[in-house]
Amino acid sequence: MPARIRLQRFGKKGKPFYHIVIADGRAPRDGRFIEKIGTYNPITNPAEINIDFDKAVTWLQNGAQPSDTVKAILSYKGVLYKSHLIKGVKKGAMTDAQAEVKFQAWLQEKEAKIEAKKKSLEDGARGTRKERLEAEAKVKEARAAELAKKRAAELKAELHETEEAAEAPAEGTAEE
Repeated sequence: MPARIRLQRFGKKGKPFYHIVIADGRAPRDGRFIEKIGTYNPITNPAEINIDFDKAVTWLQNGAQPSDTVKAILSYKGVLYKSHLIKGVKKGAMTDAQAEVKFQAWLQEKEAKIEAKKKSLEDGARGTRKERLEAEAKVKEARAAELAKKRAAELKAELHETEEAAEAPAEGTAEE
């Protein structure tokens, strides 16, 4: 069996955290591994991925097969693209310098996308927080207006009672 690049689960129930490891294809998921090359935390948004780029490329060049999830992670970080460019250099399709320029351009574009996503998430969170505060302020104003009406009605009733009380003794003395 060839070596596999796969995830090894850690963390509590409902809060997964993974190590990206090189393991024999016959070894169990959380069992024995050859080498740890990175970590993956899917809880954060966007997911936090730390990977030893050079080791991952070396293992791919040596024939290690990534699992589906790890393949997606390696593609996201650019390891598969770098491996592809290295194969092109070996075949003579391009020079090492050209491959490095292409990879750096791709990397900058990818980082810009990630930063844009982080900013949109932050703006979205800020916007929802602002909307919630505005809705809360409207409810508070409505409650204050209703309370003011109640107090005005109570004051009017008290004033009416005091006027009636003042008129009642005056009428009683006038009749006598």
